[in-house]
Amino acid sequence: MAKKDIMHTYGRFEPVFNKGKGIYLYDENDNEYLDFVSGIAVNTLGHCHPKIAETLKNQGQTLIHLSNLYWNDKQNNLAEKLVSLGEHDSVFFCNSGTEANEAALKLARKHGKSISASKNKIIYMKNSFHGRTMGALSVTGQGKYQEQFKPLIGAVVECEYNSIEDFNSKMDGEVCAVIMEVIQGEGGLIQVEEEFLKNVRKLCDEKEALLIFDEVQCGAGRLGTFFAYQKFGVVPDVVTMAKGLGGGFPIGAMLSKGKASSVLVPGDHGTTFGGNPLACAVALTVIEEVVDGGILAEVDKKSEYFCSKIEKLMARHKSIEKINGMGLLLGVKLSGVESKDFVAKAFEKGFLVVGAGNNVVRVIPPLNVTYEELDKGIEKIEEVLEELEK
Repeated sequence: MAKKDIMHTYGRFEPVFNKGKGIYLYDENDNEYLDFVSGIAVNTLGHCHPKIAETLKNQGQTLIHLSNLYWNDKQNNLAEKLVSLGEHDSVFFCNSGTEANEAALKLARKHGKSISASKNKIIYMKNSFHGRTMGALSVTGQGKYQEQFKPLIGAVVECEYNSIEDFNSKMDGEVCAVIMEVIQGEGGLIQVEEEFLKNVRKLCDEKEALLIFDEVQCGAGRLGTFFAYQKFGVVPDVVTMAKGLGGGFPIGAMLSKGKASSVLVPGDHGTTFGGNPLACAVALTVIEEVVDGGILAEVDKKSEYFCSKIEKLMARHKSIEKINGMGLLLGVKLSGVESKDFVAKAFEKGFLVVGAGNNVVRVIPPLNVTYEELDKGIEKIEEVLEELEK
């Protein structure tokens, strides 16, 4: 079988999928699966959305790729659109969230060096996840991902998430940047506390350090605003995004504002495929559907609806401890049930969810999920719990 030819970097479920439509996936035997993973917050509009398919066809017949030595209209239009939706001044396009974070780390180091040769430390948060390349991995606060690849890059410092005391003890004049997620996706859908975030912003300003928000999983509308930071009243100097921006087509972006926008100059950083016309055309279509099409305005309502249903389940199932997260990036925290067991049992029942740590199950449907589809998800969750609680 061809499976033996794939490098074993994932523990995969056995069926082979070959088709998707909306919130449903279908395997080679035509079995149907309700997909609340969405490619891990990637499929913003579900599978094979007709507008995305149309864009792929039309742009694929017009212009797919050219070097970033030249301008292309779709990249220009996408940059203009992203800048108009937030408070940043410029955009660097790449192909993934990890690449966006690597770009941000390079930008931060050069920014620090422009002030002082010793200003090179980067603070990151415990239980964070920023990617698997060497730089991004070095600021990922989970030892299980790091241990086998040490030594990692130096001058990085881990901080307890939401601990003002710990952060203040580590923040000094040698820090060039702080990188964090406002909601830790892999870390269990833990949300940043307002007081902590404002303190981080204040000290970054005082110490001339850049504040970097990793919005790879929580951005592009998933929290109910296009940029995640817009939910929290603090504007970062740099935002990284990917996943949902392309709705299934690979694209990443790093946005910067103010002093951060003039740090990188020609020759400092680059990409062969980033910002190609095809990826940018798809991202423009996703934004048009999500923002202009009214999908974004419904995210909070759908979140409240789903959370209210989970709260009712909690009265009948003591294995649900609470629900974490915001918008349509939610985590059902379990008690007495491990997330891997829940995910496996759900898969048996044709329901796709993904874990976050040992006891949190992430719920990440497409943003255009219907209320009826949310109800189906609730029914599946209860079916799984009933079996696991026996």
